[in-house]
Amino acid sequence: MQSTLLFQFPTLAVLILISAPFLVGLSACAKTPDTEVADQLFVNGKVYTVDESSPWVEAFATKGARIVATGSTAEIEELASRDTEVTDLDGRFVMPGFIEGHAHFGGLGNSLLNLNLLATTSWAEIIDSVRVRAERAKPGDWIYGRGWHQEKWTDTGYETVDGYPLHDALSEVSPNNPVVLTHASGHGAMANAAAMKAAGISGETADPEGGRILRNAHGEPIGIFEERATAQLYEALQAYYASLPQEDRIAEQVQAWKLASKACIEQGITSFQDAGTSRRDLDALKVLAEADSLDVRLWLMLRESCEEMSGPEGSAEGLPWIDIGEDKLTVRAIKTELDGALGSYGAWLLEPYSDKPDFMGQNTTTIEEVKCIADLAFSKGMQLCVHAIGDRANKETLDIVEVYSNQVDTALRWRNEHSQHVAVEDIPRFASTGTIASMQGIHATSDAPFVVARLGVERARTGAYAWRSLLDAGAVVTNGTDAPVEEVSALASLYAMTTRKQKPGGEAFFPEQALTREEAIHAYTMANAYAAFEENQKGSITPGKLADFIVLDRNLVECEVDSIPSAKVLGTYVGSKKVL
Repeated sequence: MQSTLLFQFPTLAVLILISAPFLVGLSACAKTPDTEVADQLFVNGKVYTVDESSPWVEAFATKGARIVATGSTAEIEELASRDTEVTDLDGRFVMPGFIEGHAHFGGLGNSLLNLNLLATTSWAEIIDSVRVRAERAKPGDWIYGRGWHQEKWTDTGYETVDGYPLHDALSEVSPNNPVVLTHASGHGAMANAAAMKAAGISGETADPEGGRILRNAHGEPIGIFEERATAQLYEALQAYYASLPQEDRIAEQVQAWKLASKACIEQGITSFQDAGTSRRDLDALKVLAEADSLDVRLWLMLRESCEEMSGPEGSAEGLPWIDIGEDKLTVRAIKTELDGALGSYGAWLLEPYSDKPDFMGQNTTTIEEVKCIADLAFSKGMQLCVHAIGDRANKETLDIVEVYSNQVDTALRWRNEHSQHVAVEDIPRFASTGTIASMQGIHATSDAPFVVARLGVERARTGAYAWRSLLDAGAVVTNGTDAPVEEVSALASLYAMTTRKQKPGGEAFFPEQALTREEAIHAYTMANAYAAFEENQKGSITPGKLADFIVLDRNLVECEVDSIPSAKVLGTYVGSKKVL
């Protein structure tokens, strides 16, 4: 749900990321036409291929970065020469690497580098975290963090406006350091007095279109900013970063990307679909891909205004890029948005909020701007990806996609990012327009505590995170985490999509919308590959495809379902190379 790119840095030199080795297997032997001998064999495994023609195998072989054969252990062992490396899987479960379907690579790295507040459960924890950081910061240094969510706090006793705390305690523990803390959704922020002063925000500052500054009874800002109202704060934060020595900024971005890559590999994520990056960072990442300095494969969406992207000097010039640097980087999509997040009342609804009956959410980007970007994407043969949370935003997105899908014979595979709250009558339109329902299972269970309050029982039951209904209606449904909005845990999001529960023993959120385990794994592998036009390259353990796979300590298809969140990734391979 991240809508604002916080950190942009000059072109980077080199990023040396992690690397390491590991494992995988089948039954009636399938091979590529040129198979003679293999570089590596993975035998005696329980391999779930996600290939409908042969879903389970014992073994497979790789040559270079690709899979060349699958079959029984005996069949695959025939491909060995004396130089072939053989890995005995010893009965372990192997599957294609997870493809993160929607998250923010730079945002994830920055959240790991700065204050990560996702695990906080109280306002007091937020204050303590800032106090510790302020005590060791130099006067004037900005403190940045992300991940708080007021709906998840357990403490009370502090003054609030619309459920949000006033900035006073934050300002008290950090009087000399501006503080900006982004909401978990990415669609709001809190700031202390020093940050508001640095940003030139006062009681006279007007609410921008598509945003709101929360105020006390006297009209003074309380330190909470929703949607587009965060822009002035982030501009001041950007100015601070721009004032730092260039080498410091480069080093910080390098470190952030390293942290993001490491976190993905540890979670079994071999490909990462990034939901919105500036052209400046795309250029920097291209340098890294060409230098073979990326472990995780990146598929990225350009995120800038239509004016910035258009024309011969625009940032979309020269795009798309396909399979840069040994299949490590692709840019073939453009990202925009129509609304904000449900938790901060930013989701754009067809009918008012149940717990705010005079409000229908925020249209954060004009429909005219989104149509302009749609024209640009169509003219360049790129995918349009629209952030749409509320049912009104989803309807408007489908209306736009329908205009262009009617002009072609095959699916454009334009993407509705999040597709969280959909009017029942619009569910069949995903399939009829070929629109990808790019969803995040973990959002349903993370948001569950406040969804019924925001939407009422009927809207929540029939159209909230309705991946079962969407799939049954013929839509392509994908999965992801939206990190750093949530932890970058594919297993947690897979569990949520399978059970509609956030954790074992928890209450299921309208469980009739759950998917089977096979469907949920497909959403995290082949469906994400299809959503990126990469189904012939990724998503299954199939001869000819890239050898991106993971080894786990349990069989995700057959194990006790409540044990899925505690599964361990034992090995992650990207292009046959062990990186964990």
